[in-house]
Amino acid sequence: MRVPPYALLAIAIVAEVIATSALRASEGFTRLVPAVLVVIGYGISFYCLSLTLRSVPVGIVYAIWSGVGIVLITLVAMVMYRQVPDLPAIAGLGLIVAGVVVLNLFSKMQAH
Repeated sequence: MRVPPYALLAIAIVAEVIATSALRASEGFTRLVPAVLVVIGYGISFYCLSLTLRSVPVGIVYAIWSGVGIVLITLVAMVMYRQVPDLPAIAGLGLIVAGVVVLNLFSKMQAH
């Protein structure tokens, strides 16, 4: 069964967000369960990311992975750690999302 590249990318993003959230919770790798989640999460993320790169250009993949990941981890930080972004942070996140949209809608880079 062949998993579609954008499904793999979605898995990579979710795994990265879980790993980054666990990184904060690991308290400098002093807590075992969150530290294990970090290693497993990043491993899954990078593996799925590498599979996505077989058919989607690296610039597009990285823009989506990092852009969506930044937005999701910000939302997770708001809920889990009560880290509420201020207006400049929200504007910056909006610019990141806009950049990902522009790359996907208007760039001539195509999946092969």
